[in-house]
This record gives sequence, C-alpha cells and structure tokens, in this order.
Amino acid sequence: MMISQLHYITQDVEDVSHQQLTLNACKAGVDWVQLRVKNKHHHEWVDIAWEVKKICHQYNVKLIINDNVSVAKIVNADGVHLGKTDADPLEARKELGENAIIGGTANTFDDIKTLAAKGVNYIGLGPYRFTSSKSNLSPILGLQGYNGILEQCRINNITTPVIAIGGIKTEDVNDLINAGVYGIAVSSAITLSKDIDNTVISFKNYLATKDTKLNVFN
Repeated sequence: MMISQLHYITQDVEDVSHQQLTLNACKAGVDWVQLRVKNKHHHEWVDIAWEVKKICHQYNVKLIINDNVSVAKIVNADGVHLGKTDADPLEARKELGENAIIGGTANTFDDIKTLAAKGVNYIGLGPYRFTSSKSNLSPILGLQGYNGILEQCRINNITTPVIAIGGIKTEDVNDLINAGVYGIAVSSAITLSKDIDNTVISFKNYLATKDTKLNVFN
C-alpha cells in the first residue's frame, strides 16, 4: 500500500471552507488529504466529506477522514486517521475492510509499538513543535525526541512508515528525513501560505532527498 510522503490536513479557517482548502491543495499538487472537521454535527461532517471526496476524486488524491470511522465508511473514503482517544485500529479495520488505510497518532515509542502491533498502515508521530491547529496537544518532541524514538524503532525492527507532524516548515524536512521519518503531515504551512503552489513544490523537493538517504522506512 502506497503511503504519501506529504499529507495535507485541512483545518478550521474563518471564511474558508474545508472544500476550498482541499481544492487549493489539490490544485497545488498534493496527493493526500486528511479531512479534519471539528465541532460539526454528524450530518454536516458527512456533507462536507462527500464534497471533499468529489474534489479528491477529480484530482486522483487519497482522502483520509480524521477521527471518524463512521464518516469514512459512509463516504467510502480511502481510510481514516485515529487519534489516541479515538476508535481502536482493529475495530476500524473490521468496519472499513482490509483495503482501507488506517493511520494512528503517536507521541511515544510505546504508542508506536502498540499501533504497529495492531497493523496500522502509517503512524503520525508528533508534535514536532507547538501548533495552534490542534487542541489538547501532546508533549512536544522536537528533533531530539524524533531521533530517540526512531532509533528505538530501528532497534526493534519496526518498519511501519512514520509521518512527522506538528508545526513543520520546509526547512525542517531535511533534519526529519535524516532522523528517519518516512514523510511529513502539514496543515497551516500550506493553508496559510501566500503561495501554495511553491510551498507544495518546496516540500516535495525536500522530501525527494529521502530517496538518496538511508532510511529504516524505505
């Protein structure tokens, strides 16, 4: 199963819909969108997800639903990303099927061990630094935290792709790739960019160096 190196996560932005954020990112060249909807009734979430799915389908982009297995199943999304207090990955797999992409959130090596044992397809490890796009933030890891956790992954032969998340900027990517991450997830860096096309290109160019580096998640 192919996991993108660049995950774009929508967020609540005043006067800009999740649909428009998705369209902007897809036009700029992202190939993976995680729809993160907060504080909406279930039917509103489903309506947004259907519209976002149409946009993703038009641009051949993977659609992952944040937190909500039910919405992912209703709209037949490509998969779901589960936070630490959301549904169990094993239950999500039963609900969505073997072909669904299941991602999970981690903040520690123990989190990664648990998620890997439950067969997730990728792990979002973070936060790298403080980010205002997510509430109830787990302890910030920084580069030193990533180096330590990913070294433990190597020692324990855990090869589930790890995606770095949390306030990541283009200039952070090289250090994170050197630490051993498979890819990155970003929200505000793309959403709030004054030149989204060039921002996406820059992220992709930095990530392309992964192919020339030794990496446990190749």
